[in-house]
Amino acid sequence: METLDLRKQYKTLYNPSVKNVELVQVPRFTFAWLDGQIEPGYGPGTSPAFQAAMEALYGISYTLKFMLKLRKVDSVDYPVMALEGLWGMPGFDRATFDITNPSGWEYSLLIMQPDLITPDLFQEGLALLKKKRGSQPAFDHLRLESFEEGLSIQIMHIGPYATEMATIARMDAYAEANGYQMVGRHHEIYLGDPRRTAPEKLKTVLRHPIAKK
Repeated sequence: METLDLRKQYKTLYNPSVKNVELVQVPRFTFAWLDGQIEPGYGPGTSPAFQAAMEALYGISYTLKFMLKLRKVDSVDYPVMALEGLWGMPGFDRATFDITNPSGWEYSLLIMQPDLITPDLFQEGLALLKKKRGSQPAFDHLRLESFEEGLSIQIMHIGPYATEMATIARMDAYAEANGYQMVGRHHEIYLGDPRRTAPEKLKTVLRHPIAKK
């Protein structure tokens, strides 16, 4: 059985420095993908739609993993990758973005998939997931999507999500000092589970695509 470990293969992208903002080139990857929006009065930790989206993404990711692991020919095993989120809001303006008020935030949640996952295999996995768990609304919004982030800056944030703005300010300062501007959406990669990890020990990769001014 072949074994893949995408996190080790792309260690520079999934285990960045805690101390320094890093410049990286992010290639095109394939993701299980789902778009949504935080309901008024909720945050990501309490939003029913956000929780359903996470469950759907992990559901399809583990279904695909075991489909490849258990197939009789050319079986492959691999760890499921971390949950990632692209964040913004209608009329998004970084200068007025308030991380303490998540009501109305728009998100794309994603989990990287091996290149072995084809559109046909993804649909086969989705059908199997629905058969096992029933036809849930979030399942209908799952899709396989390729995404190339390109030139970006990133850093590891350790601590509660609510304190990210201090780390984001360091990214802004790096961009300004080196003649870059932020483009695209704020990107977070969740390496810790807030249900099992103390807030001060949570690890989150913060990434943002950039371009020369």
